[in-house]
Amino acid sequence: MTDPISDMLTRIRNAVTAKHTRVDMPASKLKAEIARILQDEGYIQGVRMLEVPAEKAGRQPRQMIRIFLKYGPHGEKVISGLERISRPGRRVYLGVEEVPPVLGGLGTSILTTSRGVMTGREAKKVGVGGEVLCNVW
Repeated sequence: MTDPISDMLTRIRNAVTAKHTRVDMPASKLKAEIARILQDEGYIQGVRMLEVPAEKAGRQPRQMIRIFLKYGPHGEKVISGLERISRPGRRVYLGVEEVPPVLGGLGTSILTTSRGVMTGREAKKVGVGGEVLCNVW
């Protein structure tokens, strides 16, 4: 797989469209940080790390991330859009002054900076720029 972050966002987008309650994906530290930000911003209910036993004897158990999706009181989507910005073929880096508001401030941009993974608002507050991973609204 060349772009695991894009795979994560696509799994979430497809699960929300199909009205699933949860979605599982292979774990990594970056995916866990993105999921933490989505939870902090109120886009998902929760995140849990799982350990799946190996299919074959002698292999290591696999780490999985389970994301519990969130819907409104009448079943409306909380996540209406997920967009990958920086890709392996085209990296997008922005300075602190260049981080744009998503959907007029109603959405969230997720950046990876020298101080860790954070939202665009946090990055502006701290005064750092970085690579824009995705936008959520």
